[in-house]
Amino acid sequence: MKRQATIAVLMSTLILTACHKKEQPEVAPAAAAPAPAVAAAPAAAPTAEQEEMAKKQALLDYGTMEDKYLNDPKGQWAATAKASSTFGDDDGKEPSEVNVAKNVVGASDDRDWTNNNQNKGFDWLEVGYAKPVNATEVRVIIPGGDGVEAVNKVELQDTDGKWNTVWTGISDVKQDRRGNRTWFVRSFEKTAYKVKGVKITIANNVQHGYKRVDAVQLIGE
Repeated sequence: MKRQATIAVLMSTLILTACHKKEQPEVAPAAAAPAPAVAAAPAAAPTAEQEEMAKKQALLDYGTMEDKYLNDPKGQWAATAKASSTFGDDDGKEPSEVNVAKNVVGASDDRDWTNNNQNKGFDWLEVGYAKPVNATEVRVIIPGGDGVEAVNKVELQDTDGKWNTVWTGISDVKQDRRGNRTWFVRSFEKTAYKVKGVKITIANNVQHGYKRVDAVQLIGE
């Protein structure tokens, strides 16, 4: 009897243990930790030879751009020019010929107009053309970039003498250090009217210092 009782107790214990195991929830295995990111190797610094080649490529790109502008078959250069001020004209004085507006007439020749205000007011340069055209672009050549950031308006004059503003704002053109000249270029939809003149206005306090212009090219047909 004792043996049978002992066996019964053992069987009850085994059954309870099995039931307990079934009732316990399964535990999901822990997710593996992400592998640490591998830092990218720093880029190698250019060699002296590579830097020299990059400089020559920049000069070549500048020369190619300038040659395209200078020899544009649709471009023409100013035939007349006048300005609001000229360096040296204080108190009615006669300014030097090296600074007057007529130096802007014709193609780029390293002669230029220089204004007489470094940081106050506005100045303007007005140029006229021999052949009125339906215009699409104006290009202003600025020696050394002197004043290129101060240009704030471009106007076109039709054959009736009316002025039409085609751009006004803050210049986004910076000095082009690849060459001796910086080209300020503004493109627009072809005008329905014939253009005979261009007026460039400069806000002197935007870029301090004297402003200079070598030539102004009008593009159209």
